[in-house]
Amino acid sequence: MTLAGRVLVIIPTYNEADNIESIVGRVLAAVPQAHVLVVDDASPDGTGKIAEKLAEDDARVNALHRAGKEGLGAAYIAGFGWGLDAGYDVLVEMDADGSHAPEQLPRLLEAVAAGADLALGSRWVSGGSVVNWPKSREFISKGGSLYSRLALGLAIRDVTGGYRAFRREVLDGIGYAEVASQGYCFQVDLANRAVRAGYRVVEVPITFAERERGESKMSGDIVREAFVRVTQWGARQRVDQVRAIFKR
Repeated sequence: MTLAGRVLVIIPTYNEADNIESIVGRVLAAVPQAHVLVVDDASPDGTGKIAEKLAEDDARVNALHRAGKEGLGAAYIAGFGWGLDAGYDVLVEMDADGSHAPEQLPRLLEAVAAGADLALGSRWVSGGSVVNWPKSREFISKGGSLYSRLALGLAIRDVTGGYRAFRREVLDGIGYAEVASQGYCFQVDLANRAVRAGYRVVEVPITFAERERGESKMSGDIVREAFVRVTQWGARQRVDQVRAIFKR
């Protein structure tokens, strides 16, 4: 498989002791050239200690410990900063619970090698699917993506998905460290910034499977935050468009 440079897979964790060893092993089996960074939010179940042991046993694995549970977005921002400072060329977002199959990672990396600036693992394009999801979750996810597309004028089908591969230039160019949102909203914000900055965004079909072990981190607060922030961003973009028309 052709890679577009050095690859770092960033895996945020909070209480993923049942999953982290398996998911790291699967990543390294799927893409042996890749490196992994586990970003742990001081998990009380010992996830961080497991990550440290994995790092001791394999030079391709690193562990980044944070002081407490600060949320998905903050974990990725810390991971992006670590990876960019370390000189990686492609930085990947991946869940720790197995819902993002590492065996599908080569698809995203091949899309980047073929010219994509940002490859999105998409559940809602032809060839994409979800497994073992209740209809309520599917409705929320599809509805969130549809609302975000309409509010922000995006052509992306799966705006909220969190399985992604970025060229380092994209993260440098969109001001990733300024993103303050979490969960769904964090992913929408990154995708919207990439599109507005003119980067080439490609959706790659994936199969998303509901976690088998542990508890989901999804909450009503995350969904509400996404709705409010996306509405605000959409309104701001419309105002900016009107102002641009009157300035001509």
